Amino acid sequence: DDTEITPEMTTDEIVALIRGEVGTEVILTVEREGETEPVKLTVVRAIIQTPSVTWRILEEDPTIGYIQMTSFTERTSAELSQALDDLLEQDAKTFVFDLRRNGGGLLDTAIDVASEFLRDGVVLKEDRQNEGQRVYDVRGGGQLLDQPLVVLVDGGTASASEIVAGALQDYGRATLIGEKTFGKGSVQLIYELSDRSRLHVTVAKWFTPNGNLIDGVGLKPDVEVLFSEEDHQTGRDPQLERAISFLQNEEYAKKSSKK
Repeated sequence: DDTEITPEMTTDEIVALIRGEVGTEVILTVEREGETEPVKLTVVRAIIQTPSVTWRILEEDPTIGYIQMTSFTERTSAELSQALDDLLEQDAKTFVFDLRRNGGGLLDTAIDVASEFLRDGVVLKEDRQNEGQRVYDVRGGGQLLDQPLVVLVDGGTASASEIVAGALQDYGRATLIGEKTFGKGSVQLIYELSDRSRLHVTVAKWFTPNGNLIDGVGLKPDVEVLFSEEDHQTGRDPQLERAISFLQNEEYAKKSSKK
């Protein structure tokens, strides 16, 4: 429908524009740097099941389990549970939870994911227009309640990812390393108008357990580590390197002893 995708849009918003009935076509017009004419790509919509969670024991330190989560889907909770089972079976003692470039997904899944790391308490406070505040609590039964934990975040960490990272940060359950998160913490209704433009109406906003607004603000990491263009080109990951060094030395023990 000639809707333009802009850099300000979140992954959730872009996916919502492209989604449609299985078997139907969507035409994407792509403008490439250095080319005068845009390229039109015709894509047939289909159900593609790709895992949202991958994991491994880090080669740099076999006591560190690494979990990367790229989205929050209906299958994510089960995939995370499987990841934790496997890593604990391999005797992982400390963990890196990578939420970088994770644009979010299902709210219900975010509560499940946070509950894997927290014993009790509030995960999220939602202020809904004309309806007051709703509180989402930890559901219990988590597998990773005490082990040292670092969460990697960046400007692509948004929405459901910020819910999880914000709760873990507020409770001191994890140390956030990386860059400030996106700041997408609202519930919006989208209305299509007669001229085919869209009107976004915010009906609710999200707050961390300590009452910190997520939307438009984001989360500030406990340890800021920038990821430069040179790092991208060389394949270096300074944020993961910092997480490993943080878990290997006494920083975590010192941080925990102050609580």
